Amino acid sequence: MSSFLKKELSLPRPKGKSKPEPEGEQKKAPFWKKEISLGRGERAPKPTRAERKAAAPREKKEKPEKQPKAPKAPRVRHGKTTIVGLKIGASQIAAARVANNGSVELLQVARQPLEPGVVVGGELQDAAALSAALKSFFRKNKLPKRGVRLGIANNRIGVRIFELEGIDDPKQLANAVRFRAQEVLPIPVDEAVLDYRVLDERTDENGVNVRRVLLVVAYRDLIERYVDACRKAGLRLVGIDLEAFALLRALGAPPQEERAEAATVAVSVGHDRSTLAVSDGRVCEFTRVLNWGGATVDATVAEALQVELAEAEAVKRALSLGDDAVPEGLSEEQASDAREAIRRTVWAFARELVSSLQFYQSQPGSLEIAGLTVTGGSAHLPGLAEELATLIGVPVSVGDPLARVTVREGVGADEHEVGSLAVAIGLGIED
Repeated sequence: MSSFLKKELSLPRPKGKSKPEPEGEQKKAPFWKKEISLGRGERAPKPTRAERKAAAPREKKEKPEKQPKAPKAPRVRHGKTTIVGLKIGASQIAAARVANNGSVELLQVARQPLEPGVVVGGELQDAAALSAALKSFFRKNKLPKRGVRLGIANNRIGVRIFELEGIDDPKQLANAVRFRAQEVLPIPVDEAVLDYRVLDERTDENGVNVRRVLLVVAYRDLIERYVDACRKAGLRLVGIDLEAFALLRALGAPPQEERAEAATVAVSVGHDRSTLAVSDGRVCEFTRVLNWGGATVDATVAEALQVELAEAEAVKRALSLGDDAVPEGLSEEQASDAREAIRRTVWAFARELVSSLQFYQSQPGSLEIAGLTVTGGSAHLPGLAEELATLIGVPVSVGDPLARVTVREGVGADEHEVGSLAVAIGLGIED
């Protein structure tokens, strides 16, 4: 079959063998040739346009539908908006297929290890390797390639909230936000992807309109590398979202109309980084990516016990910070050394959290911190939440990423796996 870009130019040919014409009769010419008659020495009248159309009707060729470069809306089937949340981390790819139809239903989850070095610190280093891994991952797990929402988390992404006064025209507002972005975020605007949302409006005592604006800015090359890798894997993205936003959707309640009295704080502990998100009950007001994760703990234990990383990870999972029990295979001294090594690195993590929360509270209009919720694979380390609560000075609990969803029968995940799927599940939720 010829390509739809090429027009079919061949003419129809008569079928079968032609019969011999009776003697004395004129041989009929094919209908696509111009007929000429010499009767009475005059040229036959030229057939009308209608006669020509009747004699040789043209088949109307249907033009192929143009395929959109990217879908503008999530896939919809049986009245449900289905989104595949996709999280690409340093050590694994995770996905969650979620149906949104008034209620939120988790239809499928999947995870697959990712080779070291493909993604480092949230930066895509090997686009070809990621494309191949994504193609294999979606094919193996029979995940739909349409309606995919990708999550990103990186220190080269900035989120800020600020106020703009006395601007009513939408075009002027966009220009003012763009100008303000250069002041509040250390990213050159011509190298950035920028998005914003007006959170609320009010009139001050002088009658001036004041808008409160949420601004998100990311380096363009960071976004484009992920988008290109997904496109080459055959994925159709419906959106790109911050992992911090997805984390809050998975662990928090649906957005409220009014600001809460205290901030909602969530932390996702990943392999090499942790994502901190602070919400006022409606939107994420502050986020930061911290260079601390499960791999940090593994490296600390490996150094303390002089063992390989794989063995150190097994020790980490067997230990508890809440008691002095000695796991099988360790001496009492080894258990004590490993536990103290973990506590030291947890203290460093707590200091980073406190510093970030203090920065948030230094911003105008910030809320008090009433508590903190942690999730992720390493968040299930026994005694970690209690240790953080002691160090930070606020209650800390382990979050449940399934709290907002109903789970389809047959979709199972152990405690450790669910924690590492929190962001992917949140990416699939449509609020």
